[in-house]
Amino acid sequence: MAYATVNPYSGEVLQTFPETSDVEVQQAIAQGDLAFKAWRQTTFAHRAAVMRSAATLLRGDADRFARLLTLEMGKLLSEAMAEVELSAAIFDYYADNAERLLAPERLPVADPAEGEATLVCEPLGLLLAIEPWNFPYYQIARIIAPQLSAGNTILLKHAANVPQCAAAFEALMRDAGLIAGGFQNLYANHDQIEAIINDPRVHGVALTGSETAGAVVAAQAGRALKKSTMELGGADAFVVLADADLEKTVPWAVFGRHWNGGQVCVSSKRMIVVDPVYDAFLDRYTKGVAALRMGDPLDPGTTLAPLSSQKAADDLKAMVAKAVEHGATATPVGPEAPNRGAFVQPVILTDIGEDNPARHWEFFGPVSMLFRAKDEDDAVRIANDSPFGLGGSVFTSDTKHGAEVAARISTGMVFVNHPTMVKADLPFGGVRRSGYGRELLGLGLKEFVNHKLIDVVDIDAPF
Repeated sequence: MAYATVNPYSGEVLQTFPETSDVEVQQAIAQGDLAFKAWRQTTFAHRAAVMRSAATLLRGDADRFARLLTLEMGKLLSEAMAEVELSAAIFDYYADNAERLLAPERLPVADPAEGEATLVCEPLGLLLAIEPWNFPYYQIARIIAPQLSAGNTILLKHAANVPQCAAAFEALMRDAGLIAGGFQNLYANHDQIEAIINDPRVHGVALTGSETAGAVVAAQAGRALKKSTMELGGADAFVVLADADLEKTVPWAVFGRHWNGGQVCVSSKRMIVVDPVYDAFLDRYTKGVAALRMGDPLDPGTTLAPLSSQKAADDLKAMVAKAVEHGATATPVGPEAPNRGAFVQPVILTDIGEDNPARHWEFFGPVSMLFRAKDEDDAVRIANDSPFGLGGSVFTSDTKHGAEVAARISTGMVFVNHPTMVKADLPFGGVRRSGYGRELLGLGLKEFVNHKLIDVVDIDAPF
């Protein structure tokens, strides 16, 4: 597995990194296990101070951290700055809330005279985090902030195309005062990942990535009887009802599909519009997409980023071609992609028949699928006709009714009058092929803890 920084805008290979050796992997596991034994004994106040320090350091050097994101995976600089702030906010959230969320819970008992039952949360130990390239800092922060706050320690295997981002976060946590070995970055290969999961000193694995990677790692964790969480792909439905304010809805649709170059698991990938407003929506949406500007992601005037690599761009174009082979209509929108950079000209796919397998694919880039729904019930049916179940949106002037429609959509998250969004104080996760488990809030905090019962019973109580 080649770890390298390849600028998606210039195509230039800027730096390469050697893989972690097998000896180094074993040393990291030993150090992480040793660090856990000490870190678990620290107070919540001490852990919170480390989290706050990490947030402060991120904000104090935001431009450097952000430019590294743009350099390695092509993110617009404005979006990179937003990711740095989101990551800092996650650290702040757990600094403020971890102790409260993990407080012992007194359980009601039938006869209080018999004793006291308490549920306590204890950290499991050293964990493995496997993270993707599309949000290099946010993906790390949303696993390490809660798990370090819970008392666990972490090994990171990041995507091969963001090695400097991974190293920068390791240095960040060291500078923030985290115990040596508390968070370690490894340039590991696939064989080493399986060896790490099988090591008895490693107690769980959290993966964010593709279905393919998730299936492999989940199987490995299952065979090793290790707890795992899987945050996988998505094909979010963007449902537009007849009473939606199109003037406000369409800009959200354009943004929801194309932020981060359309490379987001919770992008609004499937526009499902009821018949009375479909034509008007399509016209406005096409104009909105056509106004996007491809170019240097460091240029403030650029509004559509390159894809993460030329391979990603080529693979996306091939998927569009296959969708057309199965009967879909592909309409290129806006200016052609520039010759420089891993760009893909935006495409709108229509006429995606019930028998077209593309309706169940995840297009990771600026490709929009539009579906004409006969009515609201048909829109919900189409929304649920997906192997994924991550996020989704419902747009309507009647927000009470919008919430009722949202309740009928089978996903882990649904937003009314907003594309699926990520925040420090909202949970994240899906169902079906979008994975299992939750991250952020108390849900994510408690994914890798031992929910231990301590029951103090009167010695004279009956059996």
